[in-house]
Order: sequence, then C-alpha cells, then structure tokens
Amino acid sequence: MIALPVAFKGAPGSPYTRKMMALMRYRHIPYRYLVGTAADKAGMPKAAVELLPTFYLPNAEGALEAVTDSTPLIRRLEQEVAGRSALPPDPVLNFVDALLEDFADEWLTKAMFHYRWKFAEGIDKAGDIIPAHYVGVCSSEGVLDAAKTHFSQRQIARLAVVGSNDQTAEMIEASYVRLVDLLDAHLRVQPFLMGQRPGVSDFALYGQLSQLAHFDPTSMALTLQRSRRVFAWVGLVEDLSGLEPQSSDWADADALAPTLLALLQELALGYVPVLLANARALAQGEKQVTVQLPAGLWQQGVVPYQAKCLRWLRAQFAALDAPHQASARQILQGAGIADLMDAPL
Repeated sequence: MIALPVAFKGAPGSPYTRKMMALMRYRHIPYRYLVGTAADKAGMPKAAVELLPTFYLPNAEGALEAVTDSTPLIRRLEQEVAGRSALPPDPVLNFVDALLEDFADEWLTKAMFHYRWKFAEGIDKAGDIIPAHYVGVCSSEGVLDAAKTHFSQRQIARLAVVGSNDQTAEMIEASYVRLVDLLDAHLRVQPFLMGQRPGVSDFALYGQLSQLAHFDPTSMALTLQRSRRVFAWVGLVEDLSGLEPQSSDWADADALAPTLLALLQELALGYVPVLLANARALAQGEKQVTVQLPAGLWQQGVVPYQAKCLRWLRAQFAALDAPHQASARQILQGAGIADLMDAPL
C-alpha cells in the first residue's frame, strides 16, 4: 500500500506535474514535492525513462520504485487512498471522463508545446524560467544562461516529435482557439466537465491550461482575449481542497450538457483521426503518420505511447456491459467519433 505523504519529483513548468498536484490537493492526499535535485539528494530510485512527474511508490516486495505516467498513477491512487474520488462511478460517464483525459494529455499538449517553443517570446520566457527550477534559483547568471541555451535548443528540436511543424501549425492554433471557446460556453452552465464536481479529465485539462493560459505569453494573451472564464477556471482548479463534493454532483451520463457534447465533437477534428492514423502506422511498421483532417493534411512521426492510449480506451469500452456500451456508443456517434472504437487498425 502507498505510504503517506506520497513523494514525487516534478516541476512547475510540467503540465502533468500540475495535473497530479491539483488532483492530490482535491483528494486531500498529503505529498512531498521534490523539485530540481531534491530527489537525487534524497536517494530516490531512478526511472527507466526520466519523465515528470515521477512518483516513488512501493512495488510488490515493498521496495520503493520510480513510477511515471499520470493516467495509471491516478487509478492506483484511487485504489489505495480512499475518499473524494475523481473517477465518476457511472461506467459511461467514467468512459467519457477517460476519453477527455486522453484528449487533454495527448492532443492539447501539442498546443502547449507549440506555443511554448514556436514563438520567440515563449522561447525566451520558458528558457529564462524553466531551467531555473532544475539548476536552482541561486545559480549564477552564467549557469542560468547556459541552462537556458541547452534546454531551449533541446526542446525546440522536439517540436516535430509532438507534431508541431509548418504544415500543422495553423491547425494546432485553430484547435486551441476552438477549445477555449467551447470551454467558455461550457463554464456558463456548469463548473466542471464532469458536472458540479471534477473528474480526472478536469485535472488533465487544467494541467495543460496551467501552461497555455497562465504561463506561455502568446497563448496566455489569446486565452485572456477570448475568455476570462477559462483563465479564472484554471486558477480555481489549482486548489480545490475546500470543495465539498456530493455524490449527486456528477453529471448524468444519459443527459450530458449540450456544451459537453459540443466539446466531444471537437475530438473528431483532430484528436481521433490522428490517434487512429498513428495506431495504423505503428501496426504497419511505418515511421510517419499522414492523415487528412478537415482543416488540412496532418503529418508527424509515429508516437508508440499513443497507440497504448488507444488500446486502454478500447479495453475500457469493451469492458462495459451491453446497456452501458450502447449508451457510450450513442454518445460517440452523436459526437461523430464512433470510429474511435470501431475502426480497424
């Protein structure tokens, strides 16, 4: 079992770190937040792949191991730490929540990375601030300048990995604008995606928007211009420890708000076709994803992890009983994304 407080390594500029911190605050899970070299100084184990956040949790033998990936981490925390669940108990709503979590984690993050490392003002701000979280704010100007150069060059080189390139740039930016507008419309009728209380998808969305709306200058200005509600919402979700959720606060899966259904329709314009094309390309041993979207031709390198995400979603859908699966399929069909479950790979 997980011992409290939960120790993990993260950074303020990591959207997945912010996702997990906000979720743990809401769930009243005590934690030890290790920034920079603090995890090394504490003698924490190394992860096979260095990702943020990295949690230090007991394995089957009781020894601490480094664990990454926010999606399964959240499910493990739900199993081992009771109370204030962020997983909707209704199986259909739970599936919708998981789908929107993956949309935020795997699609909206393209906009986050694009706005941070494509525009000069974003590069300059991120380069100045983010490396200081790692090397320490007491470092000399020379150390900070060197860290800025190294970190910025490495991150800019990774733009193509997440799918940001000259061909996709306008599509990424248009997708973000639509998302802000759709979320603004939704926040006019209810405070969270999952109703009157947050689901995992709310924290995933918050994680990306903590950077897009509250840090990176180009997207922050755009967000403020289009929606004060969205900007304010990000600040609120950062700490929901004082919210007192009730079981009746979850949305009704049989009567989802039209504004949430509109948000699900956005997934048909990029996230779903790219996710499917990525899985097909990987299955065929190809290195490149090429798919025609409504706004143009999308091309990027294959991302093996996103094929795993698709398998998880399909497995969760397949595990639904017949009535719940029929209800979930009706939602998907209404959003124009039934291919997510049905398309051959």
